[in-house]
Parts: sequence; C-alpha cells; structure tokens
Amino acid sequence: MRISLSLCWAALLLSALALPAAAQSSDRRPSPVRGAAPYATRDDAMRFADEIAARRNLDRDWVRSTIGRARFLPNVPRLMLPPATPSAKNWAAYRARFIDPVRIAAGVRFWRANAAALQRAEAEFGVPAEIIVGIIGVETIYGRNMGSFRVIDALATLSFDFPDAHPRAAARREFFRGELESFLSTESRTAEDPMVPLGSYAGAMGMPQFMPSSLAKYAIDFDRDGRIDLVDNPTDVIGSVANYFKAFGWTPGMPAFFPVGFDTVRLRMDLLMAPDILPTFSADAFVASGAVLEADAQKHGGLLALIELQNGGQAPTYVAGTSNFYVITRYNWSSYYAMSVIDLGREVRSAMDL
Repeated sequence: MRISLSLCWAALLLSALALPAAAQSSDRRPSPVRGAAPYATRDDAMRFADEIAARRNLDRDWVRSTIGRARFLPNVPRLMLPPATPSAKNWAAYRARFIDPVRIAAGVRFWRANAAALQRAEAEFGVPAEIIVGIIGVETIYGRNMGSFRVIDALATLSFDFPDAHPRAAARREFFRGELESFLSTESRTAEDPMVPLGSYAGAMGMPQFMPSSLAKYAIDFDRDGRIDLVDNPTDVIGSVANYFKAFGWTPGMPAFFPVGFDTVRLRMDLLMAPDILPTFSADAFVASGAVLEADAQKHGGLLALIELQNGGQAPTYVAGTSNFYVITRYNWSSYYAMSVIDLGREVRSAMDL
C-alpha cells in the first residue's frame, strides 16, 4: 500500500491507495484466487463498469478489464448476513476481544516507536494519542492483521452479489458499488496494478482499515515524503486517523464520556434512550430526566447521550457520551466499538507509565 505520488498529485488525491509494497513482501503476498468465474462474464458488472468510466471520465477498456478480472468470493456474502440466532450483547465479552495483554503490549511498542508522530498529530489535530493508538490497535493490532483478500474481489463481490437476505441489502449494495467506484478512480491515477491491493473481506485497507472513499477524503502524507503509505508508514497512518477524526468534528480537550448514575424517582429512561448514541441532551436536561452526573459533567457545555452497554444477563453499563464519543462511532457505528477504542488506548497509556 505504499503509494509513490508527487506532492502536487497528493493534493489532488488525498488517499491514492495502492499496495505494491504489500505485494512485494513475502508475508503479504496475495493468496491464490479461488473464486468463481471472473466478472467479465457478467452483463451487470460490465454495465456498471461502463457507467463508472463515463461518470469518472476513465478509460472504458481499463475499467471493464479491471472489474472483469475480479473474482466472486463465495464466503464473503455469508459474512455480511446477521446471525440467524443473535446472541445477547455482552460488553465484558466484547471488550475482552480487544483489551488483552498481547494487544496492550503491541500498543506500548507502537506508541514508543512513534511517540513523535503521535505528539505532532495531537498538537495539529487535537486528537489524543491514546485515541489514535486505540483505533489502530482495535482495527489491526498495529498492522498485524490487515486482511488477505484482494480488494477488487471483495468490492466486486459485495457490489454485484451482496446477499438479498440482508435486511438492508439494497442500501449496502449501493454503498459497496460506491466504494468500488472510488477504488477504481484512485487506482486509475497510479501506475500500480489494481489487482494487487489487499484488505478485509469488506474492502478496508491498511493499518487503519480505511475504505476507498475514506482514503480518498482523509488519508494524508503526514511525514511529507511525497507519498501516502498506510501499510508500512505509521506516521502517515497516525496523521490520517487524526485527520479523519478532525473532519468528523472532534473537539480538543473534551472527554469522550462521563460517568453516570440514576435517580430512580425522576428517571425517564425511555426519554434518555430514545436518541440512542446521538448526543441530544444538555447537561441540565440530562439531570432533569433522572441522570446523576458528577460536578465536571454538570458543567459540560455540549450535548450528551445515554450510552447503554448490555452485559448479557447482568445489569447494563451506562455512561454519558459526549460528541467526541459520537465521533468515534463514525469510524464504526457501535458504542461497544467506541468504548473498546477508548479502553484500549487508556490501557496502553497506563502500561506506558509503568
């Protein structure tokens, strides 16, 4: 995913992503393609290729050839379906997947090796180092698990064979078609082979697992070496994650959440839970609805949301989420994910102080 770009091209292509370095590295070589017939045999895929070429002013033959060489990945559509019998949400179990000694130790090594870049990102973008470290650790264990699927195969599969059984199939299919278009638009401006980039089964790439559209909007050349590299250059990764959060409205110095309790006499749980994770209530309105906040939280000038983290058969965990908590969920729309990012960053910081 090392991208050689002149600085003038970088201004136009904030996230021109290709993966030549990944292809050359012995431990990141693409697995043999074991999908079905290439998409060149599909009329719907070729029609979409023509639409992309016309809409983006790209070479029609190149777009058709690139999509045409993509292969259907039979296991990927199944991974998109919700479980037939969903298990009860359990914050403790979810947290344990991401906050463990291996990931914390890797986070300490990452932070120490990249302390200067983390400090500069915090100064320039206002995003705390521990949040950046938490994101990269939750996403890929600091580059250890970046995915082994060819991105073109994953995006084509989800564009043309997204499972109809999914409750939001039409919307998700359109989303992935947009990501495929963004990927091809970026790849067309490089000299790299679009069949090389690797990522997750959903087409996310690099240490921060950016989707193609996020790469185009938010990835930056943070070390100013003239290229954007989100696989092997932690400095670019750190700057790109911080830039992402700033773009979504991160407020420097604001906590992501406050502790919260309840006054059962005045509690309006239905009212507090109605907006879900979207910050909606002033601190005064929060308290008036039965929430109990500490002194610092009562002085909070922004809006709050009641965040519920279920614990299986045990009582849920609650916090008062700020707009910064909501910004973290723009990376992954899950309060459980956001709390894991926060907790991992805190655990790594704590281990750094030992």
